[in-house]
Amino acid sequence: MENRFNLVDEPWIPIADRGLVSLKQIFSDASLCGLSGSPVQKLALMKLLLAIAQAAATPDNEQQWQELGAKGLACKCLEYLKRWHSRFYLYGEQPFLQVPEVALLIESRTGQKLAAAKTAAQKKEAIFSGKPKEFGVGFYPDLPSENNTVLSHTLIPTPLSDEEKAVFIVTLMNFAFGGKRVEGDTDSLAGRRLGNRYTAPAGPSLGGWHGQLHSFSVANTLLETLWLNLLTQSDIKGLARWPAGIGSPPWEITPKTESDGDAQMLRTSYMATLVSLSRFVLLKESGIYYVDGINYPSVKNGWYEPSLLLDFSGKEVKVKYANPQVRPWRELQSLLSFLETQSTKGFENYFLSKGIGRARQTRLQVAVWSSGLKVSSNSGDQSVKQSDDFVESTLWLNIDQLGECWFQFLKQEMVILDQLAKTLYGCVVGFFKEQKADGTKQAAQATQRFWQLCERDFQALVYQCEQEEQRLRLRRRFASYAHQAFDDGCPYQTGRQLEAWAKCRPNLTKYLKNSTGQEA
Repeated sequence: MENRFNLVDEPWIPIADRGLVSLKQIFSDASLCGLSGSPVQKLALMKLLLAIAQAAATPDNEQQWQELGAKGLACKCLEYLKRWHSRFYLYGEQPFLQVPEVALLIESRTGQKLAAAKTAAQKKEAIFSGKPKEFGVGFYPDLPSENNTVLSHTLIPTPLSDEEKAVFIVTLMNFAFGGKRVEGDTDSLAGRRLGNRYTAPAGPSLGGWHGQLHSFSVANTLLETLWLNLLTQSDIKGLARWPAGIGSPPWEITPKTESDGDAQMLRTSYMATLVSLSRFVLLKESGIYYVDGINYPSVKNGWYEPSLLLDFSGKEVKVKYANPQVRPWRELQSLLSFLETQSTKGFENYFLSKGIGRARQTRLQVAVWSSGLKVSSNSGDQSVKQSDDFVESTLWLNIDQLGECWFQFLKQEMVILDQLAKTLYGCVVGFFKEQKADGTKQAAQATQRFWQLCERDFQALVYQCEQEEQRLRLRRRFASYAHQAFDDGCPYQTGRQLEAWAKCRPNLTKYLKNSTGQEA
């Protein structure tokens, strides 16, 4: 097969305010700020770039990491891409993150079905089953099911460009939806029988339930972000989470089956958390051959990613899921709990504690970037429906303020803000109770509206929560948002409504008082 569309040279990675760039440009242009695309696409591309960085220049310890620097890392990565240039073709004899042998599985199954076909309709169905599957809309790492209901033009499968196919395959490896989209009624590469309705597990970074939340420390430029999150050999040994150590990326060592020695290494190494092979795929014509790949353990069974927010305090490890109703910025208290020295063990994120510590040491401006996708699960099939959605937030931190004192002020304000939301909820319920009606739905909508309004000023609170004057000014603004949400959800046109509105409108005098008891 002809080698073409090399990801090192061809522009395919979406960059904010810049458009598409190649892998070579990523490590050549220090001015690139951040990735673009859907939140899950950005997560997958960040993991890919980190995998390249780890393969090219994993330092032994923190001293070597600091001596390397962002510029040194970029040089090492360019050398690595030049050395492994032939493994980054999207099409060819060794296509990137693809397994050409899956075509033989489909060909064998098609031949068996044709041999068993007795009617023209059965022969037609056998031939159709051997064709590549259609891509979905491209936003999600998923293929359309055979009985998808099309509600709008956004759900109609469309042809993808080579650039979009490359992003799709990279996203698919770690974030594939669990379900019956994979080819069934065939044998796997290892000879395991896959039934006609075989259900494949979800990609390890998506998780097998609602969709996991991921967080990274990010800097002003993409190269600095990669440098901040680059683990050392000492880190990997100290964490003791990966029996195979750092491992090798799948473009260097491609397994022959889903259970051979190479697959076991890819399953139990740190590199698996960055670029897994949860699906064995092959681009063919305008579609894709799509077979179940390596099955990875769940968080409950020992899967560990430094980008996940994990709680080890109980008998079972818990993971924080993406939740569109509670956007990631509202989880900042949990994300930064490592700043509280006396706290009991709860949720922790290694990339954040490591990256923020390094940013304070090197005086880099740093932010907390959280991202994920909420999905629904039904009988093993995952899909995006109803209130499911992407979640994403970026909050910049002042490294001169970071410490336990600042964290306690932030924690206090977040607790009070949560109490304010509960007060609003109760007031809206009370308003409709006065009207002899159930107001729980309206109360939930008003509370959600309140949080949406607060989000625009939360970054200011992160910067200014230690300054009492600024903190009280922000409290007045948050209080006005509570009143605005109440007024929007509780009409007061009639006399009866006006009486209930005046009786139930939130009284926020206590919230607006400072530490000395004086009203702000």
